[in-house]
Amino acid sequence: MSQILGIDAGNTMIKAVLFDLSGRVLSVAECAGETHQPQEGYAERPVEDIWHGVSQAVSRCLQQAGSDPREVIAVGAAGHGNGLYALDKQQQPLFGIQSIDHRALARVQALELSGADQAIYRLSLQKPWPAATPVLISWIKQHQPDRWSRLGHLLCAKDVIAHFLSGAISADYSDAAGAGLIDYRPRNYSRELMALYDIEDALALLPPLRESCEVVGQVTEQAARLTGLPVGIPVVAGIFDVVASAVGSGVVKTGQASIVAGTWSINQVVVDKPDYLRPVFMNSIIEKDRFMAIEASATSAANLDWFLREFDDGRSGQGAARSSDTVAHVEPNAQLPLYHPYLYSGRKSEPAKAGFYGLGGWHTRADMLFALFEGVTFAHRAHVDRLRAAGIPFTQAILSGGAARSCIWPQMFADVLGIPIRVAECKETGALGAALCAGVGVGVWPYLSAAVQQAVQINPGELLPRPERFAFHDARYRVFKKLELAMGEMWRDVG
Repeated sequence: MSQILGIDAGNTMIKAVLFDLSGRVLSVAECAGETHQPQEGYAERPVEDIWHGVSQAVSRCLQQAGSDPREVIAVGAAGHGNGLYALDKQQQPLFGIQSIDHRALARVQALELSGADQAIYRLSLQKPWPAATPVLISWIKQHQPDRWSRLGHLLCAKDVIAHFLSGAISADYSDAAGAGLIDYRPRNYSRELMALYDIEDALALLPPLRESCEVVGQVTEQAARLTGLPVGIPVVAGIFDVVASAVGSGVVKTGQASIVAGTWSINQVVVDKPDYLRPVFMNSIIEKDRFMAIEASATSAANLDWFLREFDDGRSGQGAARSSDTVAHVEPNAQLPLYHPYLYSGRKSEPAKAGFYGLGGWHTRADMLFALFEGVTFAHRAHVDRLRAAGIPFTQAILSGGAARSCIWPQMFADVLGIPIRVAECKETGALGAALCAGVGVGVWPYLSAAVQQAVQINPGELLPRPERFAFHDARYRVFKKLELAMGEMWRDVG
C-alpha cells in the first residue's frame, strides 16, 4: 500500500504523520522542542533542534505504523513561516529565530517612520513586522556583524527539513511570499525590494525558488540512518504551514476560506488576483495561478494552553479536556469578563499585552475560561473584518487547529463571525497539506485540487450562527474593541 509522509514543524512541536492515498492517518508521532530566550523579546531554536525533532518524529512514526518503510513513496514538509534559519558557508547550522521573536521591533518602527514600509508593501504586498524574514535579516546585518559574515544560506523552517532529508538548498513560493521576500511583479526575489531593507547583499544567500510540489532531492544515506526512511525517496520543496493547513482542510479553490486556530490566529481566503481595497497582513501563493490573502497574529488557542498550564487547579492533564465542558455550562450574560488574547503579540506592530477586564469577586474560573474562548474568537473576527474591508468576501469557512477539536468552540466561531462553520475531519491538516504536495510531486495527482478531492474529508455537519448568540457576542465585541483602543496608548507608553 503506497504511503506519503507529511512533516509539520511549528514553532516548537514537530509532527510526522503517515497517510495512505485516501488521506487516512496511519500513524502520528511528535517531538517537542524548546524555545530559547537569551534575553527579553528573543525566541530562538537552533537548526540542530529541528534536525533532532525530525529524526525522532519520523522514526517513531514509522515504527508505530508497523508497515514496510519502502511503501513510503514521497515526503513533504510544512513549516512555520517567517522567522529566520541560517546555515554557514559549509552548510552547517548557524542559528534559528522563530516567528514569535520581537527583537526587531525598532527596525520595523524605523521603516514605518521613513515611509519605506509603504514602498515595501507595493512590491511584496506585505508590511514589515518584527519577525518577518527580511526584517530579521536586516536586524542581523545591523546588530550582529559576526553572524552576518558567516552566513551561507538563509532558510525558512521547512527548508531546513528539506535540506536535512535531501541535502537540497531550496525554498518554495508559498513560504517566500508569506515571508515578504517575493516581488510580485517578476514573481521572484528582486534587488529593489531588498534595497528597501538595506540587504541587497542577502540576495546571494537566498535559496532557489521552487513550486511547493516540485521534487528537490531524495532522502540521503545519512538521513535514512537517522529517520528509518529508505534512501532515495523523493522530497518535495514543501509549503508554508498556513497554506498547508488550508490545503489539508480542502481549501484550494478561489473564494474558499480557511480559519486555523492554533498558536496563531490564521484567517485566509483563496483569490485569483492579489488586488485589494486596503492592505492585508500577509499574502502567499498557492500553486501557480492562485494567491492566499491572509490576516493573522499570534492571538489564538495558545492562550488556552497557557491558562491551563498556569491555572489548572491540580487537574493535571484533565484540565484541557474539561475546559470546553466547563465553558459550555456558563450562562451568557453582559456582566461576564472580557479577555484580550495578546500573550504573545497584538494584531498590530504596536506592543500589546493580554488581560482580563471587568473581573468581579463573584466571577469563577469558568467565567474566565468563557472570556478567553470568546476573546480568542474576537481576535479572529477582527482579522475577518479586515479581509472583508479589503474587498475579499466569503460566506462560510472551514475551521482547523486546536480550537476545532473543542466540543463548543466551533459553534462559538459561527456565532461570533456570523457565518456557517465546518470542521476539517483530519486533525493534522498541516501535515496532510504537505503530504498532498508530495503526492502531486511524484504524480499521484496532477494538481492539488485533485488531491484534495480524493484525500480530504470535511465533517458533514454545518454549524450555523444562532441569531441571539450573534447579537450577544456582537455587543461584547464592540466593548472589546473600545478597550483595545483605550489600552493602546498605555501599551505604547510602557512598551
